Amino acid sequence: MSGANISSGVGMSVAPLVMDTLPAEDAGAVDQRRYYRPFIALLWSACAWTLARYGRAMDGYEIIILLGVAAILTWLTRRYAPLRTLLLAVAAASLAAIVLYRHDLTRAETHFALKYFLSSGAATMWMCVLFGMATLAYALHWWRRSPYAGQLATALAWAATAAGLTAMMVRWRESYLIAADIGHIPISNLYEVFVLFCLITALVYLYYEREYRTRSLGVFVMTIISAAIGFLLWYSSSRGADAIQPLVPALNSYWMKIHVPANFIGYGCFSIAAMISVAYLLRERGGAFFAARLPPAAVLDELLYKIIALGFAFFTLATILGALWAAEAWGGYWSWDPKETWALIVWLNYAAWLHLRIVRGWEGRVMAWWALVGLLVTSFAFLGVNMFLSGLHSYGQL
Repeated sequence: MSGANISSGVGMSVAPLVMDTLPAEDAGAVDQRRYYRPFIALLWSACAWTLARYGRAMDGYEIIILLGVAAILTWLTRRYAPLRTLLLAVAAASLAAIVLYRHDLTRAETHFALKYFLSSGAATMWMCVLFGMATLAYALHWWRRSPYAGQLATALAWAATAAGLTAMMVRWRESYLIAADIGHIPISNLYEVFVLFCLITALVYLYYEREYRTRSLGVFVMTIISAAIGFLLWYSSSRGADAIQPLVPALNSYWMKIHVPANFIGYGCFSIAAMISVAYLLRERGGAFFAARLPPAAVLDELLYKIIALGFAFFTLATILGALWAAEAWGGYWSWDPKETWALIVWLNYAAWLHLRIVRGWEGRVMAWWALVGLLVTSFAFLGVNMFLSGLHSYGQL
């Protein structure tokens, strides 16, 4: 079948693709494994210091979240060594910003390092610039198949991710410098979650770039990140959305710290899946030019399945957490609010996709088109509901 191939080898794994100048193992991989234990000791020491310093001000749920994050990072950094460098760089930059502020938010306008590099606004702008440069470098690598351009693209993507994560950490601190009752984790409005979306999408992509040892999909993924950055820049300049605002009462909950990140891991994965689908369709119909620059169809199909499965798992978790949060905030687990309804539509869409992929063995063009159309459904649930509908989630309106 040309549209949806029935394969008896759905459960078989396709070997990682060796191309695009990425070696089977990075030159520093052995050294990174050697430094894992010191990193973990530093991570848990920081966790212990946080509990000793702020434990009395934290409730039981916040302590559980802190310990859970430390445990997750312990596992992730063992499997994904570049995260150690990223986290150390972000921690150093964030601590430098905290020290430079000296409990005075106005120093962001007078201190050179804060004004141009380390304040949340400056770091966010650096994130935008670096992601834009990464997109161009990935495009050059894809077009010319230049090893240097590919290495530069990956480095720029990591630098952009570090800048964006630093911006979020510093913005968190800045919210407390405004007033203790205004302080909150910066994932509460469209401006902040668009930054989160860019970071999660980039991190998931960079993991699979390393896992499959190919940079040929970078230009596709960075294109959608660049589109998100374009919206972010428009939204902040035209609406003043970058200003830190107090939380609305419904968002003042520990649930936000786990529901929103889980949700956006789903959104990020579904967006990457759509871009992989574009690559698949171009490879199938684009002739030798695209075939020479893209992984084999079997690799793209397997990667598409893995990304959607990962996104679906986190989106399911986010939906469950959202129902628990709704019960606490509004007195009921489900109210058919437009945001809830469209979240259910997204969930059903990808549940059906996975069912046909796993149980029926469907793959190929139809599944690629389905994942691409799924991005439209996901985009409406993410942004369209805020633009055109209203309900209990009206705090996210444009």
